Amino acid sequence: MWLPIIGLLVGIVLGLLTDFRVPAEYSSYLSIAVLAALDTLFGGIRAYLQDTFDSNVFLSGFFFNILLAAGLAFLGVHLGVDLYLAAIFAFGVRLFNNIAVIRRMLLSKWQVNRSK
Repeated sequence: MWLPIIGLLVGIVLGLLTDFRVPAEYSSYLSIAVLAALDTLFGGIRAYLQDTFDSNVFLSGFFFNILLAAGLAFLGVHLGVDLYLAAIFAFGVRLFNNIAVIRRMLLSKWQVNRSK
């Protein structure tokens, strides 16, 4: 559970402390990579709450999802097709699904604790 949260916090701190600028031609790749990373992060939190978290699955999924999303965007640019939209749709749906499941699980745990 702590690995995704620590990674997110380290990334936020590094982003705020550095003055690194991404060139405009790479901004679409970065936005899709961030969306894929968020999807994996919330998937890891969901897996932890369901007691199925595996750090190897989390880390491999994290890098594979980022490479897949950036690869689709790169291929789409060279083919002249907006393939990045497929990645945005797929990761966006999964992200909202994971958030919905996490919310339901936390609410049910809260209600059980409150009733005790």
